[in-house]
Amino acid sequence: KCGFTVVGQYGETLEIPCNNGAIKAEDVLITKWKYDKGEGLPGDLLVRQKNQNISISATDEYKGRVSMAANSSLLLSAAKLTDQRTFTCMVVGGADITEYPVNVVIYKTPAGLEISDKVEELEIGRLTKLGTCIAEDANPAANITWLKNNIPLVADGKGISIQTSVVVDPATGLSTTSSILEYTAEREDTDAEFTCRTHHTMGGQIMSTSETFTITYSTENIVLHVIAQDPLIEGDNVTLKCVADGNPAPTSFNFHLKGELVKVENTDTYTITNVSRDTTGEYKCSLIDNPTLEASEDITVNYLDINLSPSGKIVKRAGETLDLNLLIDASGESKVSWTKVKAIFYTAKPKSMKKHLSLLLTVLKQLSKQHGEKGQYKVLICEAEGSPKPVVSWSINGTSLDESPFINGKITHKITVVPTANLTVSCTVTNDFGIDTRTINVSSRKSLMAQCYLLFTDQPEDSDQTKLVVGVVVGLLIATVIIGLAYWLYMKKSKQGSWKTGEKENGSSEEEKKLEEKVEENSQKAEV
Repeated sequence: KCGFTVVGQYGETLEIPCNNGAIKAEDVLITKWKYDKGEGLPGDLLVRQKNQNISISATDEYKGRVSMAANSSLLLSAAKLTDQRTFTCMVVGGADITEYPVNVVIYKTPAGLEISDKVEELEIGRLTKLGTCIAEDANPAANITWLKNNIPLVADGKGISIQTSVVVDPATGLSTTSSILEYTAEREDTDAEFTCRTHHTMGGQIMSTSETFTITYSTENIVLHVIAQDPLIEGDNVTLKCVADGNPAPTSFNFHLKGELVKVENTDTYTITNVSRDTTGEYKCSLIDNPTLEASEDITVNYLDINLSPSGKIVKRAGETLDLNLLIDASGESKVSWTKVKAIFYTAKPKSMKKHLSLLLTVLKQLSKQHGEKGQYKVLICEAEGSPKPVVSWSINGTSLDESPFINGKITHKITVVPTANLTVSCTVTNDFGIDTRTINVSSRKSLMAQCYLLFTDQPEDSDQTKLVVGVVVGLLIATVIIGLAYWLYMKKSKQGSWKTGEKENGSSEEEKKLEEKVEENSQKAEV
């Protein structure tokens, strides 16, 4: 009867069933396995009789490689390609003798798949041998497919050529397949991944390691890049970078700097330092070996010049007019803002450029007056305005020190003094932005009182200078010498005299008038 086929893996143990495993051991008297040696000659392997041990008669290549399973299957170890033949199971049951032939096929997947003889680089437009893909020791011989980015390549006789060959090992009978790929590269093949693979009869596939190749081509386009801060302003640096699309990329360039030609080697950049408004203009770069291939870019340097008139320190009295004139020279449209933050400053802002000008404005305020009790002491007042909180110090020691809370940038410091001689007193105010001192003359006369006002202001946070606005108000209140007491005594005396002599009690009106005029004259002569 016709046999069936069993497939085995090369080098593994192969189980060859008897009658496809449908043998009943209790009905079998004898089971024997034999094989076709060729030319119609059989070769005995082994036999088992009922209730007896297995008897092995195999010789030559099967000696020590065969045994019988409990279900009468033939077990063949270390399968080889030479085992691809017909094995027959003969069964004797009673008076019947039946044979079951089995055809054996041995497969082997390739030992590996790799690309060898790889080219170093591919030139655009030229058919070049890329490499050889080898699948070793397979049965049947492996079929190899080339792929680019996982897409199969098909020979077209033009840009793609594939040549395949198979070599059989005479000792093992295994086949080695070699496939050579010739390929015409394109610019888009840069970074492309080339692989080869094989699908085996037993199923599954083997993929080689991917390979990338350098694609060489001449430069067709160049681009000039300007690398700088935005906006580019005077004092900045700007770097010119020339980028060419050739591979390998050029390493030497010409840079055209507003009429000046500069050649650079082993670099593609050129840096212009400390640019000015005169740097504005067109710049170019080109290939040294092909000057006609060039690229250009315009560079614009932004600038801003401002002049404030008047400037410096300005002294004005409260209520007076202050006229300011601002001159602007800028590369673009500018925006001007005036801000008073206990001072006056200016901002001009074309795009993201920003400059400040400031002036120091001192405002003199009116003197205020204050009397001490019975004219025995003087109260000196020092008022400061600024931020952070100013620190106040005096050149003399006093009593009744009083410092007001620091509110809205203002602080007032008072001391009480009883001068025994004429003094010059200093009040010094300091903070992180500056220091200033104001003085006041203090008389030893009774009933004199002084007030000193010192005003500081802070500068804007982003200004380059310290802004102090100082207002000093110095006042001396001169009290009238106590003439009234003398006048009262005089009037009393006059009244007493009149009473004694019978004159009118209200005294002499003419003398009284003269005395009042004297008092007023003395008051007007008092010093301030």
